[in-house]
Amino acid sequence: METLTTLKNTALTNKHISLGAKMVPFAGYNMPVSYTGLNEEHLTVRNGVGVFDVSHMGEFRLRGPKALDLIQRVTSNDASKLGDGKVQYSCLPNEKGGIIDDLLVYRYNEGEYYLVVNASNIEKDWNWIEKHNTEGVDMKNVSEVMSLLAVQGPQAMATLQKLTEVDLSKMEYYTFTVDTMAGVEHVIISNTGYTGAGGFEIYVNNDKAEHMWDAIFEAGKEFGIKPIGLGARDTLRLEMGFCLYGNDIDDTTSPLEAGLGWITKFTKVFTNSKSLMEQKEKGVAKKLVGFEMIERGIPRHDYEIADASGNVIGKVTSGTQSPSLQKGIGMGYVKTEFSKADTEIFVKIRDKALKAKVVKVPFLKK
Repeated sequence: METLTTLKNTALTNKHISLGAKMVPFAGYNMPVSYTGLNEEHLTVRNGVGVFDVSHMGEFRLRGPKALDLIQRVTSNDASKLGDGKVQYSCLPNEKGGIIDDLLVYRYNEGEYYLVVNASNIEKDWNWIEKHNTEGVDMKNVSEVMSLLAVQGPQAMATLQKLTEVDLSKMEYYTFTVDTMAGVEHVIISNTGYTGAGGFEIYVNNDKAEHMWDAIFEAGKEFGIKPIGLGARDTLRLEMGFCLYGNDIDDTTSPLEAGLGWITKFTKVFTNSKSLMEQKEKGVAKKLVGFEMIERGIPRHDYEIADASGNVIGKVTSGTQSPSLQKGIGMGYVKTEFSKADTEIFVKIRDKALKAKVVKVPFLKK
C-alpha cells in the first residue's frame, strides 16, 4: 500500500503543504486533492483563474527521421496532419482492442516530437513505445525533470500575459510555443487543458518550478487566483465529458466504444487498426454515454445502470454532484440500444434505482 513516505514528490510539494493542501497518494505521487474545498476551487476555475500542479504527468521526447513513423504506428490519430507548434489528442491502442493510454502529441518539427502521458501509465507507455521502436528513434523520458502547471479559467490569459511577450491571444487551442515566461527561458507554453474553462499549460524544468508558481500567483492576484487540487480537476473535466484513464477508458475499452472514433483514423495502419476497423463496420455492443440524474442522487464509479425493468444494462465509470449545474451527472457504458440522448435509465444508488436520462456531452454548454 502507498504511504506518503514512499511516494514521489513534485518540485512543488512543499508549496502545497505550506498552503494547507490535503495531500493524498495519486499515481505514485504525493498530490494535493484540495485546499479550501472542492466546490469553491471548481467555481474559481470556471469563473476566474486557478493553478493545478500536474507535474506527475509523464513526458517523452522522440527525435530522429523515423520519429513520426513510430508515432503513427503506436497511436490511433493521424500525427502526419500536425504542423510545427501543433498539439494532437490521441491514444495508444493495445493488441486486444483496448487502450493503453490517452496522450497528447506535440510536434516541434519534422524530426522532433513530445508525448505527454498519464502519470499512472508512464512505465507501461514507455515500454510499449520502446518495444515498437525498431527504427532507432532517439527516445528520452524527461518525466522526472519536468514540472507542469495548468493555469485554467477565463482569467488565465490575462494572468499569464503579464509574464511573457508571446501574444497569447493569437495562440489557437491545441497549439504551443517555446519562449520566455517570468524571466525563464525555454518554457513550453501550451494552449491546452482538461477543464473546458480555457487556459494554458506551462512546462518548466523542476529547478524553476517554484519561481514560476510564485510569478503566476503574483500576476493573478488581482483576479483572485487560487491553487486547485485534483478533486476539482476531476469535476471540471467531467462537466465537459472528457474521459479519465482508469475510469472511463482502460485496457479493456475500445476507442470506438468510448466515443473516441474522432481520434481513430483508418487512413493509416496502426496497432490493432484492422480489428478496430471491423468493429467500426459491425458496430459496438456498448457505448460510453453521459447522463444526468432526474431524481436526486450522486452517481459514483462502478454503480450499476439498469433499464425500467431492473435489468442491468451497464455501469457508471465517473460520477459527481456537478458544482456548476447543482445536480448529479455521470458517464458510463450502456448497451448500445440505450445510448441515444433522452433515453431513460436508472442508476442503482444505495439499493434504490434512481431515474436518470442519457444526455449529449459536454454537460456544461458554453
